[in-house]
Amino acid sequence: MSAPARSSDDPARPAPGAPADGPTALAPPDSGPLAAERAHLAASRAALRAMRADAEALDLSDAAANWVTAETLRADVRRRIASLADLSGTPLFFGRLDFARPVDGDGEYGTRFYIGRRHVHDAGGDPMVIDWRAPVSQPFYRASKKDPLGVVLRRRFGYDGGELTAYEDERLSDPGEEERVSALLRREIERPRVGPMRDIVATIQPEQDEIVRAGLAGTVCVQGAPGTGKTAVGLHRVAYLLYAHRERLARSGTLVVGPNRSFLRYIEQVLPALGELEVKQATVGELVAHVEVRGTDSPAAATVKGDARMARVLRRALRSGVRVPEGPEEGVTVVRGSRRWRIPAHEIAETVRELLARDIRYGAAREALPQRIAHAVLVRMERSGEAPDDRVQAAVARSAPVKAAVKEIWPQVDPVKLVLRLLSDAAFLAEHAEGLLTPEEQRAVLWERPPRGVKSARWSAADAVLIDEARDLVERTGSLGHVVLDEAQDLSPMQYRAVGRRCGTGSATVLGDLAQGTTPWAARSWEAALSHLGKPDAVVEELTTGFRVPREVIDYASRLLPAIAPGLSPAGSVREAAGSLRVRRVPGAGLGGEVAAACREALGREGSTGLIAADERVPVLAGALGAAGLDWLAPGEETSARCRLTLVPASLAKGLEYDWVVLEEPAAVVAGEPDRRTGLRRLYVALTRAVSGLTVVHAESLPAELDSPSASRG
Repeated sequence: MSAPARSSDDPARPAPGAPADGPTALAPPDSGPLAAERAHLAASRAALRAMRADAEALDLSDAAANWVTAETLRADVRRRIASLADLSGTPLFFGRLDFARPVDGDGEYGTRFYIGRRHVHDAGGDPMVIDWRAPVSQPFYRASKKDPLGVVLRRRFGYDGGELTAYEDERLSDPGEEERVSALLRREIERPRVGPMRDIVATIQPEQDEIVRAGLAGTVCVQGAPGTGKTAVGLHRVAYLLYAHRERLARSGTLVVGPNRSFLRYIEQVLPALGELEVKQATVGELVAHVEVRGTDSPAAATVKGDARMARVLRRALRSGVRVPEGPEEGVTVVRGSRRWRIPAHEIAETVRELLARDIRYGAAREALPQRIAHAVLVRMERSGEAPDDRVQAAVARSAPVKAAVKEIWPQVDPVKLVLRLLSDAAFLAEHAEGLLTPEEQRAVLWERPPRGVKSARWSAADAVLIDEARDLVERTGSLGHVVLDEAQDLSPMQYRAVGRRCGTGSATVLGDLAQGTTPWAARSWEAALSHLGKPDAVVEELTTGFRVPREVIDYASRLLPAIAPGLSPAGSVREAAGSLRVRRVPGAGLGGEVAAACREALGREGSTGLIAADERVPVLAGALGAAGLDWLAPGEETSARCRLTLVPASLAKGLEYDWVVLEEPAAVVAGEPDRRTGLRRLYVALTRAVSGLTVVHAESLPAELDSPSASRG
């Protein structure tokens, strides 16, 4: 149950000091509970400044024996100082827990703890704010009247910028109070936003918290409908894991993989706001950037190149260069002093077959072969009464006869040249794709005009992934401790393999929505996708309750689900917003002007506005906005409040959200994709970017799956 929130700056609610409608009455702003909480906030900020000053005052001149260690220490201190920054517009704490009995909170026993974005302690080391990731903070997100987890009172705080203006209490131990949605929680969720994505640390829901706090050892896949917060959950999970496993992840590293740079710019401030500054971000294309991508594949070619069968084709092609010695003249003779030691061809052939059967990486096997030949020489030397040591074996392995034999038997392979040959030599491809790719599929991936060399090749994004696969077949790709993969439904099997290599010995958080798959190779099931990722035992969690997208909007978009993802249940939303959906049909000649008018109307409200349209329509709309005197930004440029309108190509809308969305010409969005199903999925994405309201403006008829008289028109 929640007592009504009171605020000194909200005219719609009684001012502090006025009688409360519930069991909690707030005092005037300069006295009583609110003044006490403000005093604690001021003291906590002072303590944080003191912690930062202490870090800045550290003298490391005599702290290390050498310059390498000293520089490492200085880097650690710099990171520590940066993490202690007091962000004036960000609340230092957002909640308070009062327990019935003393509990251990970050090493200190107590009954009252303030929950915030980072730990703050006073001069004596006593905690003033507890990190939201600490075990004692968990009841803030999960406690309920049915299971209070020892909590007597949960208090939420309301802020205006960095100023504490309101609080709201839930007395979990009082059976007489009915449970209801927190007004402050709802207000925070619905708060308009301009600029990059912000954290949800104050509003994490119980089902989200379970995913956030899942252990490091296992991989978690989150199937999340629009507005369920799956991206935020994934980012907060990284922050939690860095808190719980700091030392381990500091050594192995963490990575967030997003669909494009615009998306990564949109989310890049979330982790720094939570005090985590060292998490890397990249797109799949950046992970596999071994060649310059200058070409574009047809959908058919990209689909075949992204198929998991290509991994087997590459493996066959790579190993085709290994030659098993057959003739007696192909043995190896090594001269040591006055003696000659000969290893016959059949013995070398047995070693080669054994290495092939072990299925170790090509490069590792190539390095093992000279050592195996040298070992065979040492065995013969020992049998003759000599006592060779490891230095002798190393010298034999480096000898000219052994090196020449290895070069002939197990030649070096350049992964780039291997893929180049595979895509330009029809006979070579046919030999290694036999039984795997049909003749039509082979023709689809072959270049029409084979390049003269690596530098002249117009590599595509799918080619770069093939090269990455070939590189891993030669030499193992390094593994990180944890990888977050967002918008995962759009990856090809080969792209999943590329990401999976980066967390082969680590874990992953996979985020996506099968209904939003907009590539020809989009995942049909998480079971198959996780298998390609190398994490077949991952736990799949489903988030179906939306907190940001209004119910009217999500219900409208869900009309497309039977056509695009019949196996998924429609998403629900806790938010109802009358008038949040409007559909306007206008004559074609007036479309641009009506779109501009809808944008101007949205800009008259608080928050951000996104104008989403088919990619080919963007230049036309840019002209219409200019003619109307409206400034606009491109996706990823929303870094300040100087301009609140973003012109978004439909292909870049995924993962972004705006308070108000104007969607131009849904039929053009559908027609802009290679097939209707993909087009309807692209439309589903565009429809679900709105947080406060959606206006659909169209001249053409709406897609049949979407058109209905139940939508508000005006």
